[in-house]
Amino acid sequence: MENYISILLHDVVALITILNPVAAASIMVGMIASATPAVIKPIALKATFTVLIASIITLFSGEMIFKFFGINVLSLKAIGGIILMLIAINMVHGEHKKNKHSKEEHEEAQDKEDISVIPLGIPVLFGPGLIATIMVINNSHIKEMDMAISYTIITIAIIIASITVYFSLRYAGAIQKVLGVIGMKILTRIMGLIVGAIAAQFLVSGVKGLWNTL
Repeated sequence: MENYISILLHDVVALITILNPVAAASIMVGMIASATPAVIKPIALKATFTVLIASIITLFSGEMIFKFFGINVLSLKAIGGIILMLIAINMVHGEHKKNKHSKEEHEEAQDKEDISVIPLGIPVLFGPGLIATIMVINNSHIKEMDMAISYTIITIAIIIASITVYFSLRYAGAIQKVLGVIGMKILTRIMGLIVGAIAAQFLVSGVKGLWNTL
């Protein structure tokens, strides 16, 4: 039981770090005209449900899609590690991927009343990094435990991470006031180090596995 709790905590930390809800909250505030609770609450709720639903779909159907296209899980680990490493490097340098939406996307988001699904939910929060993370940790768990337990643990981790996203977006204004610009940059850099460590594990595991199959 303690082992399962430890695995759950690891998964929660991994998902929250990849999601980086604090950075997403900062972007959301910059996209809306008024950061009042009445405006933020429905956006936060819809964005959270978008992440939750997309993550659950990825968990339960992602492996089937990859098998359909004949993609090796070890290859996914390797490329996932590379993607996460690039994200980590950007985060450490204060240039997180969540700030990499184009000028046209930013202007379009400002013109729309509802930015919760696009671009906040996808791709700001739910992107290739999260997809790779969910797929890789699920594959790793299945090798060590029953498939049903693996799906249960990751589903719980996704729910906890989604709740964290909601509260981060819901109280985005307060978080910005407390942390300030410097505080948010420091937090992003710390998260970048964690993402980098996760990326290294994915990359080494994937490359090692592919090498052994030669």
